[in-house]
Amino acid sequence: MIGRVLAIDYGGKRTGLAISDALGITAQPIKAVVSTKLDVTVEAIAIFAKQREVQTVVIGMPFLPDGSEGAQVDRVRHFLSSLRAKLADGVEVVEIDERHTTKEAEAMWRQAGYSKRKAKEYIDSTVAVILLREYLTRLG
Repeated sequence: MIGRVLAIDYGGKRTGLAISDALGITAQPIKAVVSTKLDVTVEAIAIFAKQREVQTVVIGMPFLPDGSEGAQVDRVRHFLSSLRAKLADGVEVVEIDERHTTKEAEAMWRQAGYSKRKAKEYIDSTVAVILLREYLTRLG
């Protein structure tokens, strides 16, 4: 059993979340944390991770199209540093490339008949589901 995995799509205003079941089979979206304050976002996620007994955190890294790191990656790493300090001992943190996941999530919602505006509140957690599925598939 791999334990619960929490996937995070960190954003300055909205942070999408998704969690697996304890067997690592399903990926469920969780309502995004909406805050512009780093400490509020970190605390909310740390509490959630503790309550759900998360074993692994998967974080999407917003690399540039050529694979290099830019300012967004620095922001995510700063967030991740703050989060690690609040997570329980032994929680593994895995970085995963999130290039193109937002476009994929938007396309999924468009296919479901939602406009970009209507789907906005769901996009970040949908990205987290995509990241989580990718990670779980790798564990295969």
